[in-house]
Amino acid sequence: MNRFAELLDRLAYEPSRNGKLRLLAHYFRTTGDPDRGYALAALTGALSFTNAKPALIRGLIAERVDPVLFGLSYDYVGDLSETVALLWPAANVPAQNDTDRRNAERNTLSDIVETLAATGKVQLPRTIALLLDRLDEKGRWALLKLITGGLRIGVSARLAKTALATLRDCEVNEIEDIWPGLSPPYLPLFAWLDGHGERPASDTAAQFRTPMLAHAIEDKDFAALDPADHVAEWKWDGIRVQAAAGVGADGIRIARLYSRTGEDVSAAFPDLIDMLVDARFGDAALDGELLILRDGRVQSFSVLQQRLNRKTVSAKLLLDYPAHIRAYDLLYDNGEDLRPLPFAERRKRLEAFVARATNERLDLSPRIAFASWDELAAARADPRSAGAGEDAEAVEGVMLKRADGPYLPGRPKGQWWKWKRDPFVLDAVLMYAQRGHGKRSSFYSDYTFGLWRKGSAGDEIVPVGKAYFGFTDDELKQLDRYVRDHTTNRFGPVREVAATVDEGLVLEVAFEGVQRSTRHKSGVAMRFPRISRIRWDKPSRDADKLETLEGLIAVSE
Repeated sequence: MNRFAELLDRLAYEPSRNGKLRLLAHYFRTTGDPDRGYALAALTGALSFTNAKPALIRGLIAERVDPVLFGLSYDYVGDLSETVALLWPAANVPAQNDTDRRNAERNTLSDIVETLAATGKVQLPRTIALLLDRLDEKGRWALLKLITGGLRIGVSARLAKTALATLRDCEVNEIEDIWPGLSPPYLPLFAWLDGHGERPASDTAAQFRTPMLAHAIEDKDFAALDPADHVAEWKWDGIRVQAAAGVGADGIRIARLYSRTGEDVSAAFPDLIDMLVDARFGDAALDGELLILRDGRVQSFSVLQQRLNRKTVSAKLLLDYPAHIRAYDLLYDNGEDLRPLPFAERRKRLEAFVARATNERLDLSPRIAFASWDELAAARADPRSAGAGEDAEAVEGVMLKRADGPYLPGRPKGQWWKWKRDPFVLDAVLMYAQRGHGKRSSFYSDYTFGLWRKGSAGDEIVPVGKAYFGFTDDELKQLDRYVRDHTTNRFGPVREVAATVDEGLVLEVAFEGVQRSTRHKSGVAMRFPRISRIRWDKPSRDADKLETLEGLIAVSE
């Protein structure tokens, strides 16, 4: 456990990607099985414990530390695992039975993982307390990170797999291809990487294939790109999904619907699974956008949200919110892996596939005709006139793809670009602030802002959203100082900031969309708000009004 704790600690303070890769590769090379496999599971988000939750940790520390002291400490530190690791009293709890004594002798990462997985709900609090008692401060922090699942050390699953690839000097895509069929502690994977085992087999039946992602395009990028080499499609305001179906080893046809990260969301979309199990779909996997279609028209993202994050779905929900896939790539078709083919060829195969599947819940994402970047810019600015028609309100930009490019897992440079529509922008008044988490725990970095509206007693500011990114490090320091200097009241960890007609800080807020909401006092909710500029030059009385935001909703409706 100490080696894993040291790895997490060094990764948390290593700023460079290459530095993190070196640390990971060294750990995987020098750590034995199954410890390195469980470490890999933790780093890739594949490790979880049914009964070990943050609430349990809060309960344990509440029994040992004054609650006021814990509250103040957590407010300042901003991270539950770090706070508890620092506050946990150094006390040795005597073993009361043979089980306690055996657990006290188990210190490796694999021992701890297996102990937590095998311990029942009733005994788990005492088991975790014993583990925390016998670990040092860094070990306690690593254990708690392991339990809560929020490592927050700047390592993605892709980066961890890239480090694995260095063990065999192979392409990371080779690991991505077999990853869906693996499980912790990944003994066959490490045997292959170490050179004394066969490459794990890849099960193609309803297999998830790591998606290809796009880079955000900037103005300077266009100079190096030729319009003739690229194909453009609409970027739909939905959820990226992958639909796969095939015949399993038992001869039974199976189908799966995956999120972009590989989460199986099939249970929430039985209407789409019915389409996938149809024999006309064949043994295939396609990449597309999950949307809600009513009367042939794509609905807004707020409508789609009614179907998301559900384990089960009612008949009424299926009827009122019919799910649909708008396909834009075909990855696998009847035994053939199409990903190495150029995009133009995959597109032809996709068109034939959609025609063959003939299902009302599946259609083809249309291409955008353009001969120059100016023409594409015009289409991006006015999708309705460029072929999107009644679906224009569900377009959030355009996707640009090389016609000769293969389908590569991850985010390869120069292949796919996303060119989102310009965000909405409003000037709002800062109302409340709260400290952030992790490296921002000492700064007031989470901001609530509001707009003016007419109230019974005159003009008043009503909160419309929260944001915690979009600003630079220097701007964060300026905002933090402003909050401290202009605090008028405190509500636990929240500071109220002066916000009147004559006094207040105006923030330029950018956001992707807005919808009506019964959960917010203002009656509206912004989508993806961020602070784009600090308006030191603008008095608070000149900030925007709530009716401006409501007007945007009216236009979209």
